[in-house]
Amino acid sequence: MTGSADGTTARIADLAHRQERATVAVPPRRRGALGARERIERLVDQGSFTETGLFVRARSTGDGARRPAGDGVVTGYGTVDGRPVCVFAQDSTVFGGSMGEAFGEKTVALMDLALKTGCPVVGLNDSGGARIQEGVASLALYAELVRRNVKASGVVPQISVVLGPCAGGAAYSPAITDFTVMVDGVSHMFVTGPDVIEAVTGERTTAEELGGARASNSVNGNAHFLAEDDEDALDIVRDLLSYLPSNNLARPPEYAPGAAPGGAALDEAVPDRTGQAYDMRDILRAVVDDGELLEVHELFAPNIVCALARLEGASVGVVANQPLHAAGVLDIDASEKAARFVRFCDAFGIPLVTFADVPGYLSGVHQERAGIIRRGAKLLYAYAEATVPKVTVVVRKAYGGGYAVMGSKHLGADLNLAWPTARIAVMGAEGAVGVLHRRELAAADDPEALRARLVAAYESVHGTPYPAAERGYVDAVIAPRDTRAQLCRALRALRGKRAPMPERRHGNIPL
Repeated sequence: MTGSADGTTARIADLAHRQERATVAVPPRRRGALGARERIERLVDQGSFTETGLFVRARSTGDGARRPAGDGVVTGYGTVDGRPVCVFAQDSTVFGGSMGEAFGEKTVALMDLALKTGCPVVGLNDSGGARIQEGVASLALYAELVRRNVKASGVVPQISVVLGPCAGGAAYSPAITDFTVMVDGVSHMFVTGPDVIEAVTGERTTAEELGGARASNSVNGNAHFLAEDDEDALDIVRDLLSYLPSNNLARPPEYAPGAAPGGAALDEAVPDRTGQAYDMRDILRAVVDDGELLEVHELFAPNIVCALARLEGASVGVVANQPLHAAGVLDIDASEKAARFVRFCDAFGIPLVTFADVPGYLSGVHQERAGIIRRGAKLLYAYAEATVPKVTVVVRKAYGGGYAVMGSKHLGADLNLAWPTARIAVMGAEGAVGVLHRRELAAADDPEALRARLVAAYESVHGTPYPAAERGYVDAVIAPRDTRAQLCRALRALRGKRAPMPERRHGNIPL
């Protein structure tokens, strides 16, 4: 038996009216910006988005307080390339996108849903910070959100997109997520804004200098990708998701294998002069499917390359020294950049491929005082901790501590390959001769001629990959042109790898 047709019809009409009022879009203040719902629709597959919490309203905050439906954040779920994803978008046209209690509870509920269903979370941030008029409740929800970020870390991928301001407590959630995308000239992310800094310290700065998209990508490394506009940022997210599994128990999506553009050209990729720079990305593009790399932190610590790519259609994480910048040396920023990337790949079952051409760790008073020992050890820790398949290719230099850290056999790499151009030693020939033969050189009638002979002798013994191969530290010395084939075979063999770790609460990485 059904109720009154008129009553049901009226209620359905009332629902439609309420939905229409709740979703009326106010144009964004910034020209060219998309609204919160427009951003979501641009991100997810057409027609796939289902909104949650549409009618949630703020608790009353005083006489005459506005209580718009949704409370300034749009939450829900949809699909990207047919795979489920949870999304929230802060609406800067409602209370400036500030976080209130209801706003925060909606976001936290979405995070809980993502954990239950095992799907990635994408947060579209455009917020002025805490909603001051709601007092401590807004602060409490920041902490609740961060707790969910931590709970989801290593379980489902988390991606933050900063499409406007992200200040104060709001900045900590993106910092905990796996990847952050910012829009050039538009996004700002900082704990304390320029006005407060000037009032407290007397320092004058601008939002762009302090925490703009370029500064966050290139100076402090808070962001991983720099986008041109809203649409470009959302395209980056879609591309990024294509490399990632839905959760830590799933495999990344696989695609039809693409051809690599390299091959024979790799035989001439490394200059004959040991100190001559070259672009490591040319080698990487010659090896991976379709020559495509999604570089992470491209503008930060450019002396090391971290990128997602594919081999035979399957996702891999690539870590490579970049001789084009500071000879590919490992410094604090490079170590921390690579360590975080290695740990992400390990958390989500993405095999690691390392290309080594490293002179070692950067020396100097500044690096030592800034903590190169503690902070450089993060990369050692990350590689040693990782249990995913790990394959290393030594391209040219692998000196000192740099040899050990860049995916060496001794840190647990499964297979180590070397090109004939590889030089695996405690240090380079010039430095070694200076240390080992200092007295002879000082007493020589022609020290330069003696130095040249000693360098040549050192190179003939230590300037090749064969001493390491003789000890089993290198599994095979290969022609550069065979690199892709060797990597593909290795990863196929390692697909079922099992490497159990001792039971423990968690490790204690040197933070």
